[in-house]
Amino acid sequence: MAIFVALRSPELEVLGLTTTFGNVHTALATRNALHLLEAVGRTDIPVAEGSHVTVKKAIKLRIASFVHGSDGLGNQDFPAPTTKPIDQTAAAFLVEQANLYPGQVTVVALGPLTNLSLAIELDPSFPKKIGQIIILGGAYSVNGNVNPGAEANIFGDPDAADIVFTCGADILAIGLNVTHQVVLTDADREKLEQCDSKYARYLCKIMGVYYDYHKDAYFIKGTGRSQPGRACRP
Repeated sequence: MAIFVALRSPELEVLGLTTTFGNVHTALATRNALHLLEAVGRTDIPVAEGSHVTVKKAIKLRIASFVHGSDGLGNQDFPAPTTKPIDQTAAAFLVEQANLYPGQVTVVALGPLTNLSLAIELDPSFPKKIGQIIILGGAYSVNGNVNPGAEANIFGDPDAADIVFTCGADILAIGLNVTHQVVLTDADREKLEQCDSKYARYLCKIMGVYYDYHKDAYFIKGTGRSQPGRACRP
């Protein structure tokens, strides 16, 4: 959802998508990112695959199949994409874009922060060159969604989160305390289903599992949170 909003926002230039583990393993996240761009005819946008392990080299074992489906896209069994990711790693791509557009790039981090921490390791001046880092993560004065004290994206690589939050960059964190207040209701979903847009039609296909999860877990008729990362230049 967030990627589609960015693609449909004329004030933004989407420079690329980077992938990470979280809802699914990194390889599947890369496949999904490529598929999303093919589905809406934006294969001009590069996809850079991120790390398959945490900063401390731990392998991600827990995935959110019960939230987003085993494929991360609502169990739709979409065909494999025909496009490929670029040769650069996600970290190298982030560093390159920050160098090309110093102070202009906003990184919207929709998953664990491993790739950003690796970018900082690759180029210690990265925090000064990046415009802003907007993080979907954390639970501030509310319970987490992994356990009472932890939100999924920070929990996915807490060591990476520590590096990013303390790196000195301009950071804006959007936690569960915010996202649980912004609900895409059943009425909103019905409006989306009636919209004659390839973006809307695609979202309607993948949201069923997500709606069911929110109904079962939070007893709400709607969705309160959507989670690949992206880099945008205003």
